[in-house]
Amino acid sequence: MAQKPSIPKGTRDFSPVEVSKRNYIMSIMRSHFEKFGYQPIETPTFENSETLMGKYGEEGDRLIFKILNSGDYLEKISEEEFAEKNYKRLTSKISEKALRYDLTVPFARYVVQHQNEIEFPFKRYQIQPVWRADRPQKGRFREFYQCDADVVGSTSLWQEVELVQLYDSVFATLGLNGVTIKINNRKILSGIAEVIGASDKLIDFTVALDKLDKIGEEGVKKEMLEKGIAETALEKVQPLFHFSGSIEEKLDKLSAMLSSSEEGMKGIDELRFICENVMNLGLQKANLDLDVTLARGLNYYTGAIFEVSAPEGVAMGSIGGGGRYDDLTGIFDPKSKLSGVGISFGLDRIYLVLEELNLFPETVSVSTEVLFFNLGESQALEAMKAITVLRKNGVKAEMYPDAAKEDKQFKHAQRRAIPYIVKGIEGKLFSVKHLVTGEAFMVSVEDLIGRLK
Repeated sequence: MAQKPSIPKGTRDFSPVEVSKRNYIMSIMRSHFEKFGYQPIETPTFENSETLMGKYGEEGDRLIFKILNSGDYLEKISEEEFAEKNYKRLTSKISEKALRYDLTVPFARYVVQHQNEIEFPFKRYQIQPVWRADRPQKGRFREFYQCDADVVGSTSLWQEVELVQLYDSVFATLGLNGVTIKINNRKILSGIAEVIGASDKLIDFTVALDKLDKIGEEGVKKEMLEKGIAETALEKVQPLFHFSGSIEEKLDKLSAMLSSSEEGMKGIDELRFICENVMNLGLQKANLDLDVTLARGLNYYTGAIFEVSAPEGVAMGSIGGGGRYDDLTGIFDPKSKLSGVGISFGLDRIYLVLEELNLFPETVSVSTEVLFFNLGESQALEAMKAITVLRKNGVKAEMYPDAAKEDKQFKHAQRRAIPYIVKGIEGKLFSVKHLVTGEAFMVSVEDLIGRLK
């Protein structure tokens, strides 16, 4: 008995309706990316392993999908090496390529490889799938799209201001009101670690602090103590656990706390510039907030850090994030070290949020707008002539392929949610019915075009 077909965990098939909805989101993103001056690029589905490995930290390396070498991939492995079971050494010999984990590192590789052809500052956007060997859960998949916008070759903080506007612009057009764009700065986190005497534990400190909303104050303190951060350091960091107020008030509190840290004060100045200018320019629908616990991407972010959360009441993780990386291209060319800043939109999570809030326009899932019934050879040609005219005028139209019973063709239109059907032809007039309202009328092709457009 043949085994029932299936797909790998963490992957999905997409129906025509789902694809239409995803395309709707991506088309809005593309239009705003290009409105802001970003240009599209694409990079290969897979990269050389050495391009990806070591760029995401130890945990990230474990989540990279490796591709076995073609042919006899065990050819270069001796019996002794195989018996040792040293997976790192074995992997490097049996796999020379890997599926991309994100779009940022391939972008850095692209910039270094093509730097003599690129006009800097270079503003690029990229919408392509990525793969991670992660544990699947709601809103988290092993295969998913990333939608990135980055600027490389400029240290100007106006780029950060613009990226906040870009987030706001896209979400406003999607009708997603009330998202919160959280912002922090890596230099502030470094400054905090410095003033509490835990600079050598920066990563441990910030990773624990980032979990405040998940495990609470006591959980964060417990984790910090387990990582070797002193009790006296925790006393100094106590104000961060109840950090509230306006952005200006938070910046003033941080200024008092980090006055002895040059690095920390620089981070405050950068955040003040970004936030003040965003507020002066105004936002359409989004909220901007300073979140001092935000600590994503510390392996490569060096300045501003962004994360976007869904509107209140929607149980969903972040739907976007990004930051400034002053030396990302240096991982491929030590002489390069071009400064960059970028953001990413979480397409799949945005889709789920729009679905939950019923924000997709009804027209998004409509493919064919009018279905002509097949009434036999005598009228099929006239129907196809009309369909040809409709298509030339931008109307999505088709004819049922077989001269089947009218009831069968009617049910076909209903199941596909096609709004209009043409049931008959009398001379140059067409008998049309709207399946939602039940309205029936006789029109010419020209009048039908007018109604549908």
